Amino acid sequence: MVKVFPDDPDLVERLQKGDVEAFDLIYAKYSGKLYAFGLKYRRSVAEAEELVQSVFLKLWENHKNLKKESSFKSYLFTIAYNDMCKLFRKWNYQQKFIADTLYEHSHPSNEIEEGIDYQSVLDRVEKIVEKLPEKQRIIFIKSRQEGKSTKEIAKEVGLSPGTVDNYLSEALKFIRSRMQNESLPVLLFVSLFFF
Repeated sequence: MVKVFPDDPDLVERLQKGDVEAFDLIYAKYSGKLYAFGLKYRRSVAEAEELVQSVFLKLWENHKNLKKESSFKSYLFTIAYNDMCKLFRKWNYQQKFIADTLYEHSHPSNEIEEGIDYQSVLDRVEKIVEKLPEKQRIIFIKSRQEGKSTKEIAKEVGLSPGTVDNYLSEALKFIRSRMQNESLPVLLFVSLFFF
């Protein structure tokens, strides 16, 4: 049976007054959607759960200042989007630190390597993905970009989980083979992000 929730303006009005039941209803209504959003872009259950907790913590901290005439759903997803950007910037910083450290160890000189253009690397990987055979490409995207499990993908594309794993393995080999001449920091970035 599908649960029917009160309209957002009613929930927001109650939440403004500190109504904990309204907060619980909002959580029940939106936590799954926010989790799916986080999982799609971070591909990590822990980070998706952390995103949901962060959004609802900020919501509670600011509940007195909510505006019921605004789009509440947009408000929640804007918080989630901003958190995602912060996470990505933090992750980018960590990867740059790792890459710089690796470079210093493999090139013992005073030269400073220019930072990796991560977006450029992602764009190159996307172009390689476009060259995959159709089924491999579809399965790779569902796995690495949409964060779906092997079982979910198998059900969607009408194949056995073993066949899906084989297609995914072949796709990853193809991408690795096209990236093998890249520098060590770039390969590290690609392996952390996609493999």
